[in-house]
This record gives sequence, C-alpha cells and structure tokens, in this order.
Amino acid sequence: MEEIVLGIGITALAGALATIAGAAEDTESDIGSQGDPNSQVQLAPQMGYIHRIFNKAISGEPPAYAAWCAIGAGVAWAFLQIGYNPALAIILGSIVAVFVQGIYCISGYLGRTASLAKFEQPVYIDIIKSLLSVTMAHAFIAIFCTVTVCYLMATVLHAQPFALPILGLLWGLALGAAGSATGNPFYGKERQYQNQNFGAGVPISASGNIVRYAEAGERSSLDNGWFTTKFAGPASGICFGLIVFLELWRTVLFETSLGGWGAIVAGIVLILIFAVINLWVEKWGRETYGPYTSEEASS
Repeated sequence: MEEIVLGIGITALAGALATIAGAAEDTESDIGSQGDPNSQVQLAPQMGYIHRIFNKAISGEPPAYAAWCAIGAGVAWAFLQIGYNPALAIILGSIVAVFVQGIYCISGYLGRTASLAKFEQPVYIDIIKSLLSVTMAHAFIAIFCTVTVCYLMATVLHAQPFALPILGLLWGLALGAAGSATGNPFYGKERQYQNQNFGAGVPISASGNIVRYAEAGERSSLDNGWFTTKFAGPASGICFGLIVFLELWRTVLFETSLGGWGAIVAGIVLILIFAVINLWVEKWGRETYGPYTSEEASS
C-alpha cells in the first residue's frame, strides 16, 4: 500500500513537471519559429515580405527536443555515475544541453537568413541579442523538467527498463511531438494569419504574407511569445502532462494485475476512450459550425 501511495505521489509530481515542460517547450518553439508554421516564415521574404521573426528552426520539434533532452540526460547520467547529487547532476546536464541548443539557434538563424540574402532579408543583430537568451531560458526549463521526469521514472518508480539517456531521447521526442501537434495551430493560423477571416484557412494567394506589424511597430518573435504563452503553451503543457501522468498512473496501479498484462490492458482502454472522445468532439464541431462560409455568401 505504501508503495502505491508513493507511486501515485511521484506520478502527480511527474505530471506537474511535464505540464511545465510542455508549456515551456511550445513557447520556446513559437518564439524561435520552429515547427510546421515556420515554412510560412521561411517563405515570406521570397514573396517580398521582409520580417523580424527569429527564424531559428533546424528541424522539427520532436527530433530537436529528442536531441536536447538526450544530451541533458546523458550528461546528468555521467555525473551521477561519479557520485554527484542527483539535483546538481540534472542541472548541469540541462545547462550543457541548453548551450548546445543556443549554438544551434544562432547557426540556424544565420544560415537560414543567409540563404535568403538574394531576397534582401537582413540579419537583425538586435533580434539575436534579445531573443537568444529567451529561447535558451525556456529550453532550459523544458529540458530540466523532462530530464527530472526521466530520473523519477528510472530510479524512483523503476517504471522503465531503459537507461537515463535513452529515456531522455524517448520523452524528448514525445515532448516535441506534443508541442508540435497541440501548440503549433495557435502560432500558425491564429497568430501568423490574424489578418485572414477566422475559419477561412490560408489561401494560396496569402502564402508568406504573415502579419509583420504588432500593436506598436514591427512584430518580432517576442510578440508571438506573448500571444502563444497564453494559449498554445498551456494547451501543450496539458497535453504532455496528461501523457506522462496517464502513462505512469496505469503502470503504478495495474502493473502487477492480470499476470503483468494489467498496465497494457489499461493503456488500450485509455486509447479507446480518447479515440471515442476525439470522434465525438470532431463530429460535434462539424455539425455545429459546418464548413466555412464568407459573410457575403451567408448574407
């Protein structure tokens, strides 16, 4: 009984850390213009729209955060092997990982902007100075929380058979996927194309014509971060937090039942429940709102 209570407590802690990690990951990604909506930022100068967005993407979010979290977990594991305190080891590992992330941010921004030189897209030094530290700070939070979750899984709950670096790779991949799937729509359609009618999608004629001006002056990635922190970040955090919480919850409660198959059965049941909920929400949305119609047509 005591083990179950401890396991539930650690599960709740891991879910809370994962929620923070998801929110920080999506905010970092949106400020740095990484993920699916980045294609429109990359296309904008080619269509004649010069911008001040910190376009640092070198890959999609899942492989990027798989790399950062694997580095953080790997360095932390190395420090743990020589007797470092776990908290200090995780902090040092996260610091090393975030410095690697910062190097890739600079090279990604300079490299992408250099490839757009013939379209007269300049390199803004003030953008690098003002945004690099912001993305690194958010990345540190995401990496630290994820590596801590992996440590709890490996050493306290013994819920995973993998070593800490492998767990960092796997859960970093899941972290990036949660942010990419959940938070990107807010950054893409809701923020980059606020000048389009809501629900109309982005017509081909508007490709690259992203919103480039904020409430005062030209828009930068900090303006995007201000917006997405309110909506996309919490949504991504809840998504990743639920993934981690439900994964550990079913393991802690059902691992020893049904001859060791209890956790697998519980996982299948959860998947079926969420599939039914998703189907119902999509059907309700389509029946309630229907296809998009312009104001002229509806009037």
